[in-house]
Amino acid sequence: MQATAATRTQTRWHPLDLVHCALFATLMMIGANITSFAPFLVVGGVPITLQTFFAVLAGLILGSRKGAIACTVYMLIGLAGAPVFARFSGGASSLVSPTFGFIVSFILIAYVAGRIVERRGTLKSFVVAALVATAINYLFGTNWMYAAYSLWFGAPEGFSYWMAWAWMMPPLPKDILLAVLAGFFAFRMQKVLKIVPIKTNEGEAR
Repeated sequence: MQATAATRTQTRWHPLDLVHCALFATLMMIGANITSFAPFLVVGGVPITLQTFFAVLAGLILGSRKGAIACTVYMLIGLAGAPVFARFSGGASSLVSPTFGFIVSFILIAYVAGRIVERRGTLKSFVVAALVATAINYLFGTNWMYAAYSLWFGAPEGFSYWMAWAWMMPPLPKDILLAVLAGFFAFRMQKVLKIVPIKTNEGEAR
């Protein structure tokens, strides 16, 4: 009975759900250009963005469906022209950007992270979900970037598939650390907020 009621609650939208989605879409806008507000987050000339962090949190805290919707809202706002992407960019021209694949992947990783914790709500599951989502973000975004430079964007001389991956190595340690932190943080927040009914070890939704 509990699982049935939980499932029914999860599929029904309430005004608070819209607030949650809007909140995470806003957090992603801030995270894309966090160095504008906190210049100390530029390490070795490389800006630390928090888009992936908040996309993972959206899935872990809001669940697969609402988390993906929050990331979709963020993407659509940017495509509509609002300067909410990294470096305060936006507009339909972003579609041909080599890095647009990372933005598309936010929708996917929020959904995947949410699906994992909806099936099993242990701390280990939250951390694993965050790491899996981060891996998907890298795989999808880097392959999109390689395709963009190879097919429609001017690639630098000597560009190769391995060069694309080499570009992604500097932020990798940071993103792994943030993924682990997201898992721990979301696990604690889920106990307080209880936005998504997740299954315990006994198989019941809570």
